[in-house]
Amino acid sequence: MDLQQNKDNAVAFYKMAYEGNPRAAVEKYVGDQYIQHNPDVADGTEGFISYFERMQEEYADKSIEFVRCIAEGDLVALHTHQTWPGNDEYITMDFFRFDENGKICEHWDSIQQIPKESANPNTMY
Repeated sequence: MDLQQNKDNAVAFYKMAYEGNPRAAVEKYVGDQYIQHNPDVADGTEGFISYFERMQEEYADKSIEFVRCIAEGDLVALHTHQTWPGNDEYITMDFFRFDENGKICEHWDSIQQIPKESANPNTMY
């Protein structure tokens, strides 16, 4: 596996989908199978596409910054900072598994809203 290529593809895939073109992202970066573990998104590529098309329609002004990207074996982890309308900010951690052809075939994530106050001076990223 080419770890750098997988990292680049995971970032490009998520950025393309997040910014409003999930169908093209799936066509370019996803393999024959796509297993989804986020309970708010239906399994398979059409579930992914529908979710991100709806997010683009409802929240066109959202933005994403990729803070870190880590790869090991067939997995890539992304750590992002997202800003949504109303200045709601979230930290996400997304994990993608790649198949033997270098295509994304599985996804897990964890999302946490950045609180207005913190018990420590450290950022969440």
